[in-house]
Amino acid sequence: MSHGAGLVRTTCSSGSAFGPGAGAGQRGASPSEGPLDPAYPRTHGALLKVAQMVTLLIAFICVRSSPWTGYSAYRYFEVVTICNLIMILAFYLVHLFRLYRTLTCISWPLSVFGFMATFLCLASVWLSYKISCVTQSTDAAV
Repeated sequence: MSHGAGLVRTTCSSGSAFGPGAGAGQRGASPSEGPLDPAYPRTHGALLKVAQMVTLLIAFICVRSSPWTGYSAYRYFEVVTICNLIMILAFYLVHLFRLYRTLTCISWPLSVFGFMATFLCLASVWLSYKISCVTQSTDAAV
């Protein structure tokens, strides 16, 4: 049974006026109301970005304040956490200030894969940390 071809509209297009938070209680709002999107901080994506930033900041502070910070694995972890924090903050600011409308050279729906890459990067950091600590503690025992 065919229902025929229809028009499909998405809210995640990088070239349209619609974007994250479009239509969220702003029926008569025009896209050029201002540079700041007041509805974005209450969306699930924004809350997840804030949670990621807070978690990364806590991880950085915990490692930084550790008494055993002489290992290179700690330095590597610090660099990765700060770089991820800056990247997620940049994504947050792009969506908060609606810069995705002017930066049409980037496919913003594909930026979700950046978060998956962040997760894989953190898993890699954790595994390298475990391997280097086990290796260093084994070498110290011999």
